[in-house]
Amino acid sequence: MSDAVEEVTRAQLRHGLRIATLLVAAAVVFGLGLSSLLRHLDAYEPSLAQLVAFAALGAVLGGEAALLARGRSWDRLRGPAIAVVLAVSALSYVTLPDGRTSTGVDWIFGAANWVGLVVLLDRPLRAAALFLLAHDLTALLHLVLLDEPSRGDLARFATGSVSVIGFPLCLAVVATVLRSLSAAAAAARREAEQVRVAEAVAAESHRRRQQRFAELSTTTIPLLEGLADGSLRPEDPLVQRRCAIEAARMRRLFAETDTVANPLLHELRHCIDVADRKGVVVELDARGQWPEPPVAVRRDLTEAVLIVLATAASRARVTAVGSADVLSVSVVADCGEVNVPSPVTPGVRVEALNNGNTVWMEARWQPIRQRTS
Repeated sequence: MSDAVEEVTRAQLRHGLRIATLLVAAAVVFGLGLSSLLRHLDAYEPSLAQLVAFAALGAVLGGEAALLARGRSWDRLRGPAIAVVLAVSALSYVTLPDGRTSTGVDWIFGAANWVGLVVLLDRPLRAAALFLLAHDLTALLHLVLLDEPSRGDLARFATGSVSVIGFPLCLAVVATVLRSLSAAAAAARREAEQVRVAEAVAAESHRRRQQRFAELSTTTIPLLEGLADGSLRPEDPLVQRRCAIEAARMRRLFAETDTVANPLLHELRHCIDVADRKGVVVELDARGQWPEPPVAVRRDLTEAVLIVLATAASRARVTAVGSADVLSVSVVADCGEVNVPSPVTPGVRVEALNNGNTVWMEARWQPIRQRTS
């Protein structure tokens, strides 16, 4: 399937070639053709048929000029236009004096071929070749059926056919080659664009990996190093709590790259999954609709949840309530006293209440105030 780059390249080359072909055809028809027609006008019987044929070819060229000005092609009018060219070619030969085929009097022999090429330039090469053969065959039938051709007449016709078919056919071949080159050039440009995109994606992926490593290096890596060197004991409840928190942070970090409809709820579910694996029963309730928070805001909103869930003993409830003006994420769980995290994003506030073994913690974000502050 052609993309925008390929289509633009083809359109530019096709438009320039159509203009050049139209100029050549107009020079042949209105220059050589008209001069020959007027010089031998008295020889035609009747001369009106030749004038009608000339006017028809001029109308086809005028139609091509109008289409070029509007940036359009012949489309469904292509067939009728070729039919008109062949019809007026036959009309011209009907009123051509005997023995004048492929001579200076036969002005349409070297004019209609260019007009037909103008119409068929953007079609496959075989279409132009078939038209040129049909046009040449019209002249040959007139010569054979209505005249008594000598060897000299046939030789003159064959010599004239070389230029009548050869020159326009060469231009049609050039048009075909240019179309192939434009497709190849567009394909090369598309491949280069794909390479640039792949390089940009690879660079962005590398940057994100470095960013994740930096984010984990301050908390997760020291924990792993402590477990590795024996300075931290796995059976220590505080160490277990730290491990649960870091596991939730890592799952949240990996979830941040997922493409989902609601990133905040998606990341909350990953935080909850760590508590589920410990046997804690967690309920998640989401109400309302809210604009998608930036990644930094989502981290502040979920940090309170994952800290409380890491300490929960048996049950917890997570609630996300939002609108266009405010977004709140709260958690209630049966856990002991926990440290209230300090948000790093302006516009996010965290509150906590303790009642015995029950802790309620809420992180609230007001996006409108954040954007206008």
